[in-house]
Amino acid sequence: METVDVGRILDESDWSGYQRLLVFATALTIVFDGLDNQVLGGAIPVMMREWQLPRAALTPALTSGFVGMVTGSFLGGVLGDRLGRRVALLSSIVAFGLLTLLVATAGDPTTLAAFRFLSGLGLGGAMPNAASLVSEFAPRRHRPFAVTLTIVCIPLGGTLAGLVGGAILPQYGWRALFVVSGAMPLVLAAALFRVLPESPRFLARHQRRWPELAALLGRLGHRVAPGAMFADVQEKGAARGSIAELIAPAYRRDTLALVASFFFCLTTVYIGTNWVPQMLVSNHFDVGTASYGLTAFNIGGVVGAILGAAFILRLGSRLSMLSMAAGAIAGAVVLSMMPIGPNATFAVFAMLAWTGGLINAVQTTMYALAAHVYPTSIRSTGVGTAVGIGRIGSVFSPALGQRALDAGGASWYFGLIASTMTIAFAALASVRNHIPPVSTAREAGSMAAEPAGR
Repeated sequence: METVDVGRILDESDWSGYQRLLVFATALTIVFDGLDNQVLGGAIPVMMREWQLPRAALTPALTSGFVGMVTGSFLGGVLGDRLGRRVALLSSIVAFGLLTLLVATAGDPTTLAAFRFLSGLGLGGAMPNAASLVSEFAPRRHRPFAVTLTIVCIPLGGTLAGLVGGAILPQYGWRALFVVSGAMPLVLAAALFRVLPESPRFLARHQRRWPELAALLGRLGHRVAPGAMFADVQEKGAARGSIAELIAPAYRRDTLALVASFFFCLTTVYIGTNWVPQMLVSNHFDVGTASYGLTAFNIGGVVGAILGAAFILRLGSRLSMLSMAAGAIAGAVVLSMMPIGPNATFAVFAMLAWTGGLINAVQTTMYALAAHVYPTSIRSTGVGTAVGIGRIGSVFSPALGQRALDAGGASWYFGLIASTMTIAFAALASVRNHIPPVSTAREAGSMAAEPAGR
C-alpha cells in the first residue's frame, strides 16, 4: 500500500493559488489580533480625561492584558499541537473578539483590567498557531516569506487601530471604538469556521483524519490513491508537543536565545504602542493626531517586515534581522535628542515610522525564525513558549514606559526604547540556527538528497 510523505510533497511542490489563499485567510486573523491588541493605547488619553485619572491609574489595565497574553501563548501553543492549529486559532479569535466587545461596558479601571486579561488569553493564543499553520501550508522555499507576511499583520492591525481610533475617538468616544474592534474579528471567525482547513502536516499524524487529509491534498493539487497511508518522514520519531524537548541539547541554545529576543523586542514594541499616543498628547498634539502617531509607528513595520522577509530569502535571517535591529536603535537615539511637538510634526512622524517600522520588522520576522528553528511536531509549542516567556517582557512595558515618561519625558522614553532594543540585538546575534539564504538551503537539500557514494 502506498505511503505518502506529506512533508516532501508540501516542501517540494509549487506554491498554488489555493495555498496562497489559505495564507491570506490566516493572515486576516492576525490583522484583527493586532487591532484588538493595540486599540487600548489609542483610547487611553480619552479614558484619562473621561474618568479624570492620571497615567498610572490605567497602567494595570495595560499590564493585565499582557499577563493574559503570556498565559494565552503557552496554552494556545500546547493546544495547537494537541488539538490542531485550526481549532486553537479560531477559538482564540472568538475569545478576544467577545472580550473586546465587553471592554466597551467597563465603568472603572478594575473592570477594564479584568476584561483585558481575559481578551489577552485569546490574543496570545492566536499568533503561535497562525505562524505554525502558515508555515505548514507553504513550501519550504516560501516559508519564511509566508510566515513573515502573516505576522506582519500585527503592525498592520496596529496601523488599523490608529486609523480607526483617529476616526472614531474624537466624535464617538472610546466605547464605540471597542464595539467596532470586537465585532470585526467575530465576523471573520464565522467565515473561517467554514473555509479554513487544518494543517496537512498535523493531519498526517492522526490516522483517523487521513480521509480529511486526502481531500485537502486533492484541493492542493496532489492526487493520492484511495486508502493511501500518510507520514511526515522528516518528523518521524520526534517528540509530540513537549516543552521539555525545547531545552534538549539540540534546541537549548536557540530556545534560550529566542526567548531573550522575544522578551526584549516585545518589551520595546509595547513600550511604543502603549504610550506613543499619550506621549504625543503630553507634547501638545491633539487626540486625533496622537492616534495617527500609533499608525506611523506601525505602518513602517508593514513595509519593513515585507522587505525584511525578502532580504532573508537572499541574505539569510542573521544579517537581515541584525541590520534592522541596528537601524531601530539608531532611530530611537535620534528621537531621544530631537524636539517633540506640533511644530515638528512631519519630522517626528517620519522618525516614528522609521523606528517603529524597524522594531516591528524585527519582531515579525522573529516568528519566521522561530518556526524555522523547530520541527513540525513541536513547532506550535516552540513558538508559543518563546513568545509566551518573551511576553513577560511586555508585562513590564506599561510600567517602564510610564516611569520613563514621568521621569524625563520623550527623551527618557526613547532612550529606554534604544536600550531594550540593544539587548534584543545581542540576543538575536546568539541564535545559532538562523534561516539560511534560499540558495544555501537549496544546495544543502541537494546534497542531502544525493545517494551515498556518488
